[in-house]
Amino acid sequence: MHELSIAQEVLAASDRVLVEHGGARLLRVRVAVGELTAIEPDLLRFAWEALTAGGRDAGCELEVEWHPALQRCPACRTDKPRGERSWLPFCPDCGGALQVEGGQELDLLQVELEPGAGAEPVSRMEAERRG
Repeated sequence: MHELSIAQEVLAASDRVLVEHGGARLLRVRVAVGELTAIEPDLLRFAWEALTAGGRDAGCELEVEWHPALQRCPACRTDKPRGERSWLPFCPDCGGALQVEGGQELDLLQVELEPGAGAEPVSRMEAERRG
């Protein structure tokens, strides 16, 4: 389950943000996950909960923003609908080869933290996008 190693990296990056801003603990972390990364959002959340359970960040929510891959026809210049986890090799309208766009995201989008003692009262902050 590579979701555990991904969750560990997200936690490490979130902890760096926490330290940089004098936070006491993480409240919520938001990540973008693309369909083509082979990361299952439910397994990622499960791994996150296992990593944070019983520690300083217990109860911290991991919010996963799902980014599906799109199939686009360069000739028709339109996205072509497809079933979940199914792919069309050719455009159903013109027969041209379809291109796949997006779905490769794996980004830390936002870290929400509880301010630490003496820290500036920052409850939300945008984290640097990671690819």
